[in-house]
Parts: sequence; structure tokens; C-alpha cells
Amino acid sequence: MRPPAFSPLLTVLSKLPPLFLLRWLVSLSLFLSVGTPALAQYSDTVGLAPGAMIAQASEVPPAEPAPPALAVVAEKVPLPVHADGANTAWMLTSSTLVLLMTLPGVALFYAGMVRKKNVLSTMTQVFAVAAVVTLTWMALGYTLALRPGSAFVGGMDRLLLHGLSLDGLAGVSEAPIPETVYFMFQLTFAIITTALVVGAFAERMRFSALLLFAALWSLAVYAPVAHWVWEPDGWLARMGVLDYAGGTVVHVNAGVAGLVAAILIGKRLGYGSEPMMPHSLAFSVVGAALLWVGWFGFNAGSALAADSRAGMAMLVTQVASAAAAMSWMVVEWVVRGRPSALGIISGAVGGLVAVTPASGFVEPSGAFFIGIAGGLTCYVGATALKRVFGYDDSLDVFGIHAVGGIVGALMTGVFASPAIGGAHGSVLKQLLGVSATALFSAVATAAVLVVVSLLVGLRVEEDEERDGLDISQHGEHLE
Repeated sequence: MRPPAFSPLLTVLSKLPPLFLLRWLVSLSLFLSVGTPALAQYSDTVGLAPGAMIAQASEVPPAEPAPPALAVVAEKVPLPVHADGANTAWMLTSSTLVLLMTLPGVALFYAGMVRKKNVLSTMTQVFAVAAVVTLTWMALGYTLALRPGSAFVGGMDRLLLHGLSLDGLAGVSEAPIPETVYFMFQLTFAIITTALVVGAFAERMRFSALLLFAALWSLAVYAPVAHWVWEPDGWLARMGVLDYAGGTVVHVNAGVAGLVAAILIGKRLGYGSEPMMPHSLAFSVVGAALLWVGWFGFNAGSALAADSRAGMAMLVTQVASAAAAMSWMVVEWVVRGRPSALGIISGAVGGLVAVTPASGFVEPSGAFFIGIAGGLTCYVGATALKRVFGYDDSLDVFGIHAVGGIVGALMTGVFASPAIGGAHGSVLKQLLGVSATALFSAVATAAVLVVVSLLVGLRVEEDEERDGLDISQHGEHLE
């Protein structure tokens, strides 16, 4: 028998046939893309260059030309014949760093915070997500997300990576890199975004459901949002929304999806009445350290070049993370009477999340304030917010990633500096980007979960959950 916390909303939705829900997802995508002409007309009216990822200031030119972050420049731009060796080496390094954030960074970070009986299953889920998303990104995700197409979704010219050649360039005019390298860099973002969602429903989802969820979510939710923001013809890009390395695409998207999943799947057995002590915070500290170091590839790599902009992105990333770690630690010290290891690493991650959308647009002083705000708001999101609303977001995916991503995205509009590619006065545009991402992620994630529930079921049985997912799902356990 399923736990009584299983959501009544999901029960009602589960009566709908899977084919209907899949058609509904497609219809939603088409509906959202209808507004493209009006949005494009608006962008022309306010003076935004169609297809521009970064709104350029007309009076204060940037000190150094820089490639738009995570965006493929229109193919008609003349490209060099050969890839740039230095930039290619940096992007290979960045791709490796970002993959290390998931394997083993997220795996260790999450495994340390669950109970002993669920450690192996949590790590296995993260590893499985990396494998599943690699295949979906190769087959369809890359072309849907980052190839020219409509305002909502990319074209099909890279279906199954058709046309991807050894010597092909990614189409970034100032920093020519092989498209194979660009593909790998973007793949690591798709992997970690999907893996982050796992923390919200830790200790209660079927492994088969996790595999299907990862495949569908990476295609139906992550890929469209990535196209909206990072591809020049995406409608949010044309509106001038700034997201250098994934504050909305990665963190708001994953955080909102995690909240929806936690609510629809229901609370863990004993949540609120039984102690749920973490297995090993040492695992989590090591995982957080890998996340911190890997984030330099995440943010500085988003320059797509080994240049001064990458250096500035790395600098502000360090400043924001340090400021957030200290702000979380101080408020915890005041509230609880002592700082904790979990608190300082959570604060550091919150600061990294908050600076992600701003990392290519702000100066160190702006990053400092973003870090302070990120640490404080993520503390509230992971403690008071969850307590007030009573949801069981197991590892605070919403409280850290959604809250931190929202704060960082909005503050990007405040602190963005024209001298390094930002634009003042864009808070309303940032709010539009956050709102559109959150709404779409919530609705589409719910639809994906209903489809998964109808096909394989979402939650393990009550006795399986009590025994632990290590034994019930994998037949293994820690001694």
C-alpha cells in the first residue's frame, strides 16, 4: 500500500491517459511559441538586437569584445577555418570541471545528507542520471536546446548529432572552438540540472521512475528553457534577459521542478515525527568542495574563451561564494548559538547559485552583495520557508537552488555593469525570465511526473521505503 502522503492531485491527474498528457505537453510548447512575433516586435521597439544574448550598452562600449555566454552566434557570421587551440583547451578543462560537479560532487553532497539505508541508492540515482541524460542529449536534447529554430525550441538539424563533424566549429565567432567540445560543455549542464532535482524526492522514488523521469524531464523541460535563454532566437534572449551561466535555466528550473516533485510524490514516512539523521556530513563537505571548485568551469567556462571575461567570472564566483558562506554562518550562529558544517557548505553553494546568472556581467563589489543576499535568503528558504509550508524537500533543492537562482537573477539586473557586458535597468526583464521559467517548469514537471506515474509508478511501497532503497531497489547496503 502507498503512503497516505501521496498527493490527491497526482491521483486525479493519473486518471488521464499517458498519450493525452504527452500531446498536452506538445500543445503547451506550441502555445508558448505563438507569442514569438509580438515579442520580437517588442524587442525591436526597445532597441534590442534580435538574437543577442547580452544587451549591449550603447554609450559605454565593453573594454574587450567578448563572445555571448552559452549562445551560438548566427551561422552567417564569418568564422575562422580552424579552432583556437587555447580556447579549446580551456573549454575541455571547463567541461571536465562541470562534469566533476555531478560525478562525484552532487553524488557525495547528496549521499552524505540522506540516511544510511539510502546512501547507495542516492549515489546510484545521480550516476544513472548522468548516463540517461547523455543519451537523450545526444539523440534530441542538443538540437532542441541550442540549434536555430523557433522562439521556443531548436530545429532538427542535429538530430542524433547528424552533421556534427570532426572539424566543425561551434559558431562562436570571436572564440572558435570545435562543436564537439561545445556539445560536451553543454551536456555537462544538462546532466547537473537533472541531477539536482534528485535531491528533492530523495529516499522515496522508484529507480525505474527515476530513469524515465530523467529522460523525459531533460527533453521536455530543460531543453526548451535552455533554448529560450541561451539561443539567440529564443524569446527570452530576444527580450534581453541576462543569464550568464544558468541562474534561471539550471537553478530556478531545477529548484521549482524539485518542489513540484516533492509535493506530488508526498512526504517521507515519519517526516516530522522521526529523526532523519544524515549518514555522513563528511561526504557532504567533500561534495560541496568539489562543487565549489567545479563551479569555476561552470561560470568562467561560460565565456567560451580563455580571456579576461573568463577571469572576471572566476573572480566574482569566488567572492560571492565566500560572502554567502560567511553570511549563512553568521546568521546560524546568531539563531542557533553555533555554526555548523552543513550550514557553511550550504551557504557556499547558495552563493555559487546566486552569482551564476551574474558571473559574466558584474564586478567584484556587485558579487559581494549578491553573495551576502544569496546566503541569507537561502538560509530562510531552507529553514523557515519549508517549515511554514510543510513540504518535504529532502535536501533543500528549492530552498537553495530556486531561491538562490531567483535572487541572483534579479540582482543581476541591479548590479550588471556595462563595462563588462551587462545592462542597467533590466530588473523587470529579469523578473520576466524568472517567472516564465518557474511557471513552465512547474506545469511541465507535473505533467512529466503524471506520465511516469501512469507508466511505472512513482513511489516505492511502504515496506520498501522502511527497509531503505539500497536494499529494496538494488539489493545492496552499507555495512
